[in-house]
Amino acid sequence: MIQGHRILITGGAGFIGSLLTERLTGANEVTIFDNLSRDSRALRGVGSGESVRVILGDVVDPESVNAVVEGHDVVIHCAAIAGIDTVGREPVTTMKVNVIGSFNVLAAASRLDNVHRVVCFSTSEIFGPNAMNSSETDFAVVGPAGEPRWTYAASKLTEEHIALAYHHQMGLPATVVRPFNVYGPAQVGEGAIRNFVERAVRDEPLIVNGDGSHVRAWTYVDDMVDGVLDALERDEAVGESFNIGNSTAVTTTIELARLIIDLAQSRSEIRFMPELEAEVYLRVPSTEKASRLLGFTASVGLEEGVAKTIEWARSAERTAS
Repeated sequence: MIQGHRILITGGAGFIGSLLTERLTGANEVTIFDNLSRDSRALRGVGSGESVRVILGDVVDPESVNAVVEGHDVVIHCAAIAGIDTVGREPVTTMKVNVIGSFNVLAAASRLDNVHRVVCFSTSEIFGPNAMNSSETDFAVVGPAGEPRWTYAASKLTEEHIALAYHHQMGLPATVVRPFNVYGPAQVGEGAIRNFVERAVRDEPLIVNGDGSHVRAWTYVDDMVDGVLDALERDEAVGESFNIGNSTAVTTTIELARLIIDLAQSRSEIRFMPELEAEVYLRVPSTEKASRLLGFTASVGLEEGVAKTIEWARSAERTAS
């Protein structure tokens, strides 16, 4: 376990960032830098204290980024615009935050003395609409220009290039992780499992776009965080990109909906809606590289992870009422 570091997490109030904060706090000094547009800290009970401080700010502001990065020796860059609905509404903001914001963070990190590691978050979206057993060296397919959904993939692929360019040209110890469909307790923002679970515990209809035959590999959030921690600790991570996912937790959307209804013992029905304009039909990663170089293996199966998510959602419903 990494310890004794001064760690900055951009987007540290978000879904994955807040769990990273929870896991790193105590053994390290952690700073969260976030505009708090999506705040998962309260859901997890993660606050500020002697080993965690929260600074309100935005990665698109270079002066704020320069100031907050100073004094840290680890930077985890989670801050981004994400989610199909948000990206579709705000493609310009998506490009601005994910590209300019990432450049600001990496430029500031490159000026640090004795920086240990910089971890940047990319996305499985860079593999396009059809990707089976995708490896890190496969060609990126970000979809047609002008389709808002692929703005996100293009912006994140650009972030990867910026991060690895800083490594190659300036020796920055940067690494990139590519999350594959992360879900779990305290999720904020958009996600199929979150939406299904929230509706199922209320016995509301589950909405499936298209015929439900789309295939995904689902990654429990604790496994995702384990992959990030591996990338922080292993020297082999420097200068590399890694798929972080669970290639055994694979199902169609319709079977996922049925699983959630069954595990939640819900009275929900499944309703079908028209398919989205830009859709992903197949996405399953190869994690061989992450296993070989980082020692990463996802350990939480889909049924176990969904059951934990349902349990958390029921508890949150009781607390809210």
